[in-house]
Amino acid sequence: MIKEMAIIMVCSVVAAFAVNYFSPVGVALIGQWDETQGVITAMARNDDISGNMEINDVVIAKQLYDTKKFVFVDARSDEDYEEGHVKGAVSLPIGQFDELIFSFLDQYLTDTMIVTYCSGRACDESHQLAKLLEGFGYEQVNIMIDGYPAWQERGFPIE
Repeated sequence: MIKEMAIIMVCSVVAAFAVNYFSPVGVALIGQWDETQGVITAMARNDDISGNMEINDVVIAKQLYDTKKFVFVDARSDEDYEEGHVKGAVSLPIGQFDELIFSFLDQYLTDTMIVTYCSGRACDESHQLAKLLEGFGYEQVNIMIDGYPAWQERGFPIE
């Protein structure tokens, strides 16, 4: 009986790994789970978009903000945006991207320098948004990985 249970268990584990491997929404076995190393993500580091720069220090993001050459884009929900956001930031919730991208394209040419952000390192919506924007031809997309909470904590301009 123990032998049969062990065989069933091994077959189940092999089947689970096979389904996960071939599934389009499978979970990566190697990911980045340490907040001190960056945004928590199930993607391996080389799966991320290479053309985008992660801004690891909110002070650097503030320096970009002060140049007035960058458009800050909030990837969070409308509710989160309404509760508070970087002053002058544009709301482009990842969940409404398909609905809003064409009006965004009308307002901001693809050579616009962009900084995306969300709710910090436990949130990867800013990365998802950057990837989607890159797919629409935006080449200068930066990602403020500490997001709105770090911006607010430093006392930088908010609305």
